[in-house]
Amino acid sequence: MPQISDSQACQTVITTFDVTPGTCADLLDELRSAFDEFIRHQPGFIAAALHVNDAQTRIANYSQWRRREDFQAMLRTEEMRGRNRRINDLSKSFEPVMYEVAAVF
Repeated sequence: MPQISDSQACQTVITTFDVTPGTCADLLDELRSAFDEFIRHQPGFIAAALHVNDAQTRIANYSQWRRREDFQAMLRTEEMRGRNRRINDLSKSFEPVMYEVAAVF
């Protein structure tokens, strides 16, 4: 299983989704499908995890990629553009933000 490391050269992307309790499960299904069927097979993908808060009003996705360009290339595919339209319909908002691991404990 991949581990978080501050010595690994990679790009971390944390995406948060604002949802309602009524759409949380549907969005999780859509995200699971996207990762299982498409995203994890893209060049540069390392690993990802989905997290849900207790109120089912926020979903967080943590993913790691070898390079920023790999993540950006995945987003530009026709497949992901279509999936992102469905994801957008199920969430109030979502925002991917790129990070570098600064420290691990």
